[in-house]
Amino acid sequence: MRILVIGATGVVGRQLVPMLVDGGHEVTATTTTVAKGGGLAAAGAEPLVMDVLDAAATEAALVATRPEVVVYQATALSAMGANMRKFDRYFAVTNRLRTEGTANLLAAVRKIGGARVIAQSFGASGYPPGGPPAQDERAGFDPKPPAAMAGIFAAIRRLEELVTATPDNVVLRYGGFYGPGTTLDRHSPQVEAIRRRRLPIVGDGGGVVSYLHVEDAATATVAALDTGQGIYNVVDDEPAAFRDWLPHVADVLGAGPPRHLPVWLARIVAGDAAVYLTTQARGGSNARAKAELGWEPSYPDWRAGFRVALSE
Repeated sequence: MRILVIGATGVVGRQLVPMLVDGGHEVTATTTTVAKGGGLAAAGAEPLVMDVLDAAATEAALVATRPEVVVYQATALSAMGANMRKFDRYFAVTNRLRTEGTANLLAAVRKIGGARVIAQSFGASGYPPGGPPAQDERAGFDPKPPAAMAGIFAAIRRLEELVTATPDNVVLRYGGFYGPGTTLDRHSPQVEAIRRRRLPIVGDGGGVVSYLHVEDAATATVAALDTGQGIYNVVDDEPAAFRDWLPHVADVLGAGPPRHLPVWLARIVAGDAAVYLTTQARGGSNARAKAELGWEPSYPDWRAGFRVALSE
């Protein structure tokens, strides 16, 4: 199968490209910088420098490669840190990739005709507060998130609307990544903040995240190549409350237990987005992905998964 992976040097792309090549597929993999092309070539893919925000370049790339499947993994979150007051700034370019970039890609797909699109979305913690910890795809995203997150949710909704307008396309709502190169590996700013006891439990710590090892994100994407349509939560089996996963990570790191912070003070220090994520957010259920894609996470339990990932 001819596959074009856009955003191939991101954390998922680095896992996905070798899997696709090993599966016998003809893979063209894009990056926005020439310097990263060598790694893609070493993995067995044909590197292509392309910015999906450039509509003409995107169309030219699809006309040249004529893919049967386009895997859209473009984000710009490599500089994301632990400062939650900058949450909306971290996502500014990614929001454009999810709106303008997706529109450019789908216009190019229509130009060549026939290519199926599998696009990355987000299912870690965007579901309506007050519901069950793990909600299915029908729940949709919280319609009234904090102001700092409103643009992020709007961009995700737009991506999903654009992609699923064609019935055979697939949207994968990945969980919160951990593992190599993510915000939860041994050398990330977030893990360093936990190690130094700078990431507290806010209020009751009841906010929930559905996590996912980045390798499992790649295996789910491979599973979607030949089957499925519409939206799937790609997360592990058990949602993790902030009050549970944070002490667990601290213990794995050999760090002291996290401090506690009242909601009123956290709102002043870290902002509304931090309070929302740590006290109100809800995660996703992976039941549909398991049933329809035939996918199972190799790390179904975040407790064991974190122990592995934080020792890598």
